[in-house]
Amino acid sequence: MSELTPITPDSNSEGSDRTAKTRQLLGMKGAAPGETSIWKIRLQLMKPITWIPLIWGVVCGAASSGNYTWSLENVLKAAACMLLSGPLLTGYTQTLNDFYDREIDAINEPYRPIPSGAISVPQVVSQIIFLFLAGIALAFVLDVWAGHEFPNVTVLAIFGSFIAFIYSAPPLKLKQNGWLGNYALGASYIALPWWAGHALFGELNWKIVVLTLIYSLAGLGIAIVNDFKSVEGDRQLGLKSLPVMFGINTAAWICVTMIDVFQGLIAAYLVSIHENLYAGILVLLIIPQITFQDMYFLRDPLQNDVKYQASAQPFLVLGMLVTGLALGHAGI
Repeated sequence: MSELTPITPDSNSEGSDRTAKTRQLLGMKGAAPGETSIWKIRLQLMKPITWIPLIWGVVCGAASSGNYTWSLENVLKAAACMLLSGPLLTGYTQTLNDFYDREIDAINEPYRPIPSGAISVPQVVSQIIFLFLAGIALAFVLDVWAGHEFPNVTVLAIFGSFIAFIYSAPPLKLKQNGWLGNYALGASYIALPWWAGHALFGELNWKIVVLTLIYSLAGLGIAIVNDFKSVEGDRQLGLKSLPVMFGINTAAWICVTMIDVFQGLIAAYLVSIHENLYAGILVLLIIPQITFQDMYFLRDPLQNDVKYQASAQPFLVLGMLVTGLALGHAGI
């Protein structure tokens, strides 16, 4: 199917070539091989475009703590936590995933650094180890900086790294199961950085844990969107992604239902704790997501997955911040 073929730039078009190289550097769909700088290749493995939700999750966690103030020290703490959640541990996760997905990437995304031969396997392994150790070390520094008696952030960093490993690596390889794998991915993108940001500035409690895990069910829907670009390779290698198990159209409806319903449940919870203004804003942010689902994703999920995410996800992440502010205001 032509929709599953990576977008190849016109060799006679300098602008198209530049766009494809930018996509490759950021880790986006529609890239092209040919990069020779080892540092840019290493950055490609870390997929910088995927850091953004994790960095934002830290902001939401700081907001939900109710204790964040705009001092220089707090800004530096938050920035360090963003470095931990984004470039270091998300970079570790993405590099690890590329390492274990090199066979499927050879089918779906042959321009990725490993299947294209741009970087050797030993170099990839060394990058995985470095990013993991640097992340754990920075997490420990943050615990000391925050004066934690129990190393909350370090434990969260180790736990998140473990989830990333079992998501990508056999024998468990959670991503082989469409439900477990996508929920692990959704929780890693929403709950884990939220917990880290909250723990850095406040006391992480069970209510925050439960609420963010519920929010992560909306993240499960977002994770399903990423499966549509890999459906051909998943089918060939026997991976049970939701588009493979249920078909393209049914999986698309499951995806949008998860995204909308669980954000709606969070809005209902905000009403129950009398944060009506924040609940109303969250509902208003859900409406354009539904609009873009109808305009782009449900009509052609294979062709419009990237366009849909670019259009709708800003409203989802703004809703996360609104929820964090509401929880902080309510003292949850």
